[in-house]
Amino acid sequence: MAMGDVFKTNAELTSFTDKMRVAVFGSAGGIGSALYNMLAAHPRVEHVFGFSRQHPDPKFQIDFLNPDSLTRAGETLAEIAPLHLAIMATGVLHDDRLGITPEKSWRHLTSQNMAKNFQINSIGPAIIASHVLPILARDSKAVFAAISARVGSISDNRLGGWHSYRASKAALNMLLKNFALELRHRNPAGIVLGLHPGTTDTPLSKPFQSGLGHDLFSQADAAQHLLGVIDGAGTDISGQVVAWDGHIIPA
Repeated sequence: MAMGDVFKTNAELTSFTDKMRVAVFGSAGGIGSALYNMLAAHPRVEHVFGFSRQHPDPKFQIDFLNPDSLTRAGETLAEIAPLHLAIMATGVLHDDRLGITPEKSWRHLTSQNMAKNFQINSIGPAIIASHVLPILARDSKAVFAAISARVGSISDNRLGGWHSYRASKAALNMLLKNFALELRHRNPAGIVLGLHPGTTDTPLSKPFQSGLGHDLFSQADAAQHLLGVIDGAGTDISGQVVAWDGHIIPA
């Protein structure tokens, strides 16, 4: 399926086994916490594991700017295998603490800002994926999904700007495509997805919500939409980025 809709089933997750083992990365964030809470209460989920910078257990702490935490997360993932669903609900567009701001012009580019964008939006998720993909279940549907963004599409870029963010999300999308192609040979039933949640009421979008010409979703609505897309996804769309409404986003 190159374009069009993905069949959705209202996040009932009936396309998965009824004893799902799930991991959510970024489980303390806006969409991540909504996904974690929804999955923790879901009747088809047996275990849900949350990873975040704020997690009280060091085994489940991840910080994409701290390589040791990624190594430790990989060890933890090996202990909790197999997984039927892993969702990467992480990303940065702006962060005062880290000095990250979206650039409006090439005049504002700095190597430090670009490096942090790529480390958080591309490299960190890729390293986690390298630990998750080998432990995806093989006896039933299994999905690795990462929240991306429509602005990571090269062919759909009509406004420019936000150079580091756009480029780091485009890099993430390429990595997801690569992972899908490799997973096809190693675990033919496995699926890799990029997800675009739409504009959601989170700290990431807060400075850019005024004057929206489209819907602003609550975190719970965004989580519901994404689980619906994941439930409807098949191996035919593995490696592609899918919007909250089921439409494939062009590369």
